Amino acid sequence: MEAISINPVTGRKRFNTRAAKATEKITGKGYSAIDDEKLKTLPPPPPGAKFSAEEQEKYKAFKEARRGAADYMRMEGEFAHYLEDVYSTAPVPRDALNDECEVVIVGAGFAALLLWYKLSKAGITDIRFCEKGGDVGGTWYWNRYPGIACDVESYSYLPLLEEMGYIPSMKFASGFEILEYCQMIANRTGFYDQCLFHTTVQDTLWDEESQRWTIKTDRGDEMKARYLILANGILTTPRLARIDGMETFKGESFHTSRWNYHVDLEGKRVGIIGTGATAVQAVPELAKIAGELFVFQRTPSSVDVRDQRATTDEERAQWAKEEDWSKKRRDRLAMIDSGRVALQGNDAFLSGEATDYKVRKTHTGKLSAEERIQAQLNTNFRIMEQIRARVDSVVEDPATAASLKAYYPYGCKRPTFHDEFLPAFNKEHVHLVDCAPHGVKQINESGVVHNGKEYPLDVLIYATGFEWMAKSTFASIVGRGGRSLNEKWDTEGVKTFLGIHSEGFPNLFILSGPQGGGGQFNFIRGIESHTDYVTWLLTKMRNEGHTLIDIKSDPENAYAKHCAEADLLTRPLRDCLSYYNGEGAAAPGSLAYYGGPKKWHELRTEVQETLHAYVFG
Repeated sequence: MEAISINPVTGRKRFNTRAAKATEKITGKGYSAIDDEKLKTLPPPPPGAKFSAEEQEKYKAFKEARRGAADYMRMEGEFAHYLEDVYSTAPVPRDALNDECEVVIVGAGFAALLLWYKLSKAGITDIRFCEKGGDVGGTWYWNRYPGIACDVESYSYLPLLEEMGYIPSMKFASGFEILEYCQMIANRTGFYDQCLFHTTVQDTLWDEESQRWTIKTDRGDEMKARYLILANGILTTPRLARIDGMETFKGESFHTSRWNYHVDLEGKRVGIIGTGATAVQAVPELAKIAGELFVFQRTPSSVDVRDQRATTDEERAQWAKEEDWSKKRRDRLAMIDSGRVALQGNDAFLSGEATDYKVRKTHTGKLSAEERIQAQLNTNFRIMEQIRARVDSVVEDPATAASLKAYYPYGCKRPTFHDEFLPAFNKEHVHLVDCAPHGVKQINESGVVHNGKEYPLDVLIYATGFEWMAKSTFASIVGRGGRSLNEKWDTEGVKTFLGIHSEGFPNLFILSGPQGGGGQFNFIRGIESHTDYVTWLLTKMRNEGHTLIDIKSDPENAYAKHCAEADLLTRPLRDCLSYYNGEGAAAPGSLAYYGGPKKWHELRTEVQETLHAYVFG
């Protein structure tokens, strides 16, 4: 069977491919379980530890030394090659499409797979998907670096487990397993017959007369659709650190989102810039193969315990018999507030054996919102004290340990967890280069230069992250009056309803965009909420004879105000420069939704019952 076949009539492609695997030279395909109990437990918190503003002084000084978003750059011009798809063959030739369908959906990740599954079950099947990559998976298609794994327990993260009859092999499934699972869903549901791969949507234009969206792509397509759904994710645009001389480096280089397995790392001098969530997973695997490994760090991550384990035969037998076991587990996980407890989970509670996930404290009176924030800061500080103590207990060199200690409140930057990252720095050939507060400022043809010292390298890897909810995504969405979403939000501030609708853009649905996500740290549950909502709304419109929907301005303004207020109230928990706040430049309420999942679902339920926000046509 050919890896790729094409329908000569529709131009739709069918993929029979499996995920590209790591080479045999790099052993790590994800989180492995370890036996060292010391690495699986945190030291106890110091008694009476409380957060205070003084504890932030170091970070405040470092924050002031940074330029925020100006520290990063897009992969354009001479750096555009970092965006090339290194995982699939050249696009299959096809004729441009100039036809019409009911729904066009941008993306082929979990949101798209869930939409296809739910909408097709509801009888809405005239759907076409456009995906710039060469296969399904979304973030799991692009990110295939060694050591990649889910950082939310896979039993709650992966959707449709009951429907697919699938149980992940590990509590934190490898990214390679997740990609193969996405392919399984696509094969079983007929998704491949609905999707145009290697196809980038360039322009989407609303035509008021025909009440249709026109979707133009880089393959010459000019399709029309009644409904347009953006399901292209929130971390889709890789970015580079802005460093002088990057273009002069003569060795091999690539970004972690386009891992080049053709580059042989065995015995080589390898440098990796960044110590965020990606690097925390990749560094332990690089340490196994590189001759010398240099880790260039600006800001340390909080690296918590992982306690990875394989799924047991007993669990498989039990869950296979329980109806909706994964959905129930996911709902229980959502009851745990975001933070350390949620990231690690609690098996007894998640499985339903325990009635709660922690011992509840009793308060003599009801806490104000401000008091709740202060209590959370105190909790977060105690957690950070434990994580900092963990560094001291694992890392042998005192200077290296001091540099690896995160000095900001827990959760204001993306928390990470791993049991092999810290021990990697005890290896003689692994070197931490502390570049605080400015980061790496110079690269030459031989390698990295920091504080006047040159670090010669054979391979340079950029683990410099992504733009969160990149504005470029919305520049091409042009609604009523010829105004793009970006233009609206630049002049009026980011305004949506539920993060899904925006007034003046009829029949447009945004999944996991600004002000959306359902307040979920487990993105999949947020995506499920959005796909359930869109399926309900399109089904209702079909059944009642509606063909157009827009949002009233008053509910939209009220929701945007609510998002801003929730962001400002909880902002002390995120007093960092990170993608959570647009590197410090995002207006309140313009990015994620910080009102909490309970409130978001209340607002969603209210509008489904009252229909007060909608304008049907």
